[in-house]
Order: sequence, then structure tokens, then C-alpha cells
Amino acid sequence: MGREGARTQILGEDFAARRARAREKLDAVDPHKRPGGIEADPKRREWFETVYALAEGDPAGVPWAYLEPRPLLEEWLASRSIAGLRALDVGCGLGDNAEALAHAGAHVVAFDLVERAVQWARKRFPKSAVDYQVADLFNAPKEWRGAFDLVHEFYTLQALPEALFPDAAHALASFVAPSGTLLIISRARDEGEALGGPPWPLTRKDIESFAVDGLRLVSLEDIGVSGDFPRHWRAEFRRGEAGA
Repeated sequence: MGREGARTQILGEDFAARRARAREKLDAVDPHKRPGGIEADPKRREWFETVYALAEGDPAGVPWAYLEPRPLLEEWLASRSIAGLRALDVGCGLGDNAEALAHAGAHVVAFDLVERAVQWARKRFPKSAVDYQVADLFNAPKEWRGAFDLVHEFYTLQALPEALFPDAAHALASFVAPSGTLLIISRARDEGEALGGPPWPLTRKDIESFAVDGLRLVSLEDIGVSGDFPRHWRAEFRRGEAGA
């Protein structure tokens, strides 16, 4: 059984059935599933807000919510120490990955574009040390510039049209402090492979395009299919020391 199957089994078959029904409903109202959708909702703001509105408090209605940290982040955290680091969780959703970063000892700021998502995360973790905020990746607070030793992005990029990648790359890079790390985890595809989606799996070229503004790609893992767990990239970028 793959990672996804194991987690679905823990959550229950009813959860999986509710998720499938919710996904069908969301696909039906997703403008990016229709011609002209990119122009209608270029940054996906309306769709992200629709996801949380239609969920009506049921996490099965949020396609990226599994009520626990994602395994590829857990594996990465298990192999190193981030205790005491300043970390930023991008597109935090219901907060599980942000909580994993905090549990590993980091001082975490987590943000989402959708206020409902942030309120939901705060409600789920009322005693959390994570600073949950509503913010826009493309118009983030100025005080976040160069403020984080670790910037974590999981599944946000694959929900965005490719045309936004250059702006997203500069935005993510702007958060990374000297000697800091950007960690990107996304579904993967080969060049020329049919996109499908959204979500849109990223190519190696897509991943490499995030090495901007002083960031260099130091590790790129191509993690193959395992049961019902699809192929993924896990990419680590590093900024040099100040003055280097």
C-alpha cells in the first residue's frame, strides 16, 4: 500500500468518498478547467476561496488537507535539525505542515491567501506557537524579506498556472535569509507529458527555474510512484552567506 492509501485508510473510506464528491464539485466550478479560465482568475484567488467556502468545515472538501503532515516533509525533517530556525510555511491550509515544522523546533510563521483557511488552522491548533497569518505570496509583508532560514512550499506551485512561476520564484527567494534554504515539494512530470489538472505537476525545468536571486539548487530528488502515491520532486535551494 502506498503512502496515500495508508493515510486514506486511517482517515476512513467515508472520508475518501466525501473527498471524491467534493473534488468533482470543485472541478465543475474551477475556471481553469474551461477555456479562458486563466484570464478569469489568473492567480486562482477566487477558486481557493471557493474551496474553503464549499467545504463548510469538512476537511474532506479541501483536496490538500489530510489532517496530518505530509510524509515527504516528515522524511526531510527526520534527516536534519531545524531547531531554533525561523521558518515560513507557504500556503499553510489547515496547518498540519506548519505544526510539523514547529514540532521540529522551528519558530514558524505560516500564511494562506484565504482567511477561512487561516481561521480553520487557528481553531484546530488553539495552543499552537505557530504565527498563522493571512497573506498573498505575490504581495507579502515587507518585513518578511530575507527573514527566514527555511521557506517551505508544498503543493501551492502546482495549483498555479505556469505563467505565474517567474513571479512566484522571485517572491519565494525574497523570503530566504543568508545561508537559508527553500524547500519545494510538488508532484512531478516529464517534459512533454500531458498536463491534465489542475493541479499541474511540475517538470524538472520548472523546478530549476526557482533558482533565482542568489538561490542555487543543491538537491533535487525524483521520488517515484509508490502504490497510489504519485511521482514527486523534493527540491532544496540554498542562499550563500551574507557578503559571500
